[in-house]
Amino acid sequence: MSSLWYTLRSKPNKEDFLASQLQANGFLIFYPRLRVSVVNPRARKVRPYFPGYMFVHIDLARVNISDLKWMPGGTGLVSFGGEPSPVPEALIAAIQRRVDELNASTTKVVADLHPGDPVILQAGPFAGYEAIFDGRISGQDRVRVLLNFLQKRSVPLEVDSKLISRAKR
Repeated sequence: MSSLWYTLRSKPNKEDFLASQLQANGFLIFYPRLRVSVVNPRARKVRPYFPGYMFVHIDLARVNISDLKWMPGGTGLVSFGGEPSPVPEALIAAIQRRVDELNASTTKVVADLHPGDPVILQAGPFAGYEAIFDGRISGQDRVRVLLNFLQKRSVPLEVDSKLISRAKR
């Protein structure tokens, strides 16, 4: 039998601990995490993409399933009908690409904007409108812009940070 990817469940909030246990025991793991912006500076800045789950690459003929079930922080492999269910390699690759995309896109555009900078809304009901960047909203990937709307009146609007770009002047 060859090595395949399997989904391993962890105890609540023990994903990091379980990942370190698995790596210390020589297992190849895939533990997708996302960078997040938080309000509290002591809060975790990286969170699991699948809370309570991670992927482990193992050969079931060589590894005893109960070792994974009783590993500190773990609760066992995800099984259907008592049989551990393998995860296709293509799905693991697709998840990796998506997580990399999400981590690369976090606040790239917003990082170099300052209040008062002109921006253009890229999507949504106000796509194509020019606005003034007002600031970031704490703990979220959202920003506040001032939209010149209805007789030159500035209307505050909260939008996803990915929906704006710097206006070219």
